[in-house]
Amino acid sequence: MAFRHSEAPAQPAASADAPMPVKIIVAGGFGVGKTTFVGSVSEIAPLTTEAAMTSHSEGIDDLSKATGKTSTTVAMDFGRISLGTDLVLYLFGTPGQPRFHFMWDDLVRGAIGAVVLVDSNRLEDSFPAVDYFEGRDVPFVVAHNIFGAEPSHSLDELREALAVPEDVPMTTCDARDRNSTKVALIELVQHALVRASAST
Repeated sequence: MAFRHSEAPAQPAASADAPMPVKIIVAGGFGVGKTTFVGSVSEIAPLTTEAAMTSHSEGIDDLSKATGKTSTTVAMDFGRISLGTDLVLYLFGTPGQPRFHFMWDDLVRGAIGAVVLVDSNRLEDSFPAVDYFEGRDVPFVVAHNIFGAEPSHSLDELREALAVPEDVPMTTCDARDRNSTKVALIELVQHALVRASAST
């Protein structure tokens, strides 16, 4: 199993009996559920860089649709999940606020692709992440995070609203549910494999 990306260094070679390490990004807007996603699926205690939100963020971070949120990721989230015995996914969650987007280039280096989480109640916050990965030709899937509620929009409606290309997979997930987030990650791995095969 091999992955290639023109801007990424080669993945470390795995020995015959060791699982292949693969880096994946979990991205999206502020408060969309990235930290929850990584934490729900990680088989280790996830590393988070959560900081308490203070009055200094007033007028900068829009909390009107992220009620109850008292902390925010200021660098990254990190987790790990094994898929079978031959593949280990290392998950890196990006900070969502635009003022932290300068970190994305470093976080994305070496990744095979990204899961872009979207909230249909705040679609405008999803455009920067979709545009980022599309503009850099990084494989990505779009995961509509419903947090256990009935979806208010179909995936086709979201695809049209976000102008997501037809070849980009879209799925629905609950960022709190391990099985749900695992499905989204498998979808990305399969998509990245198809992209890598097509480029060889």
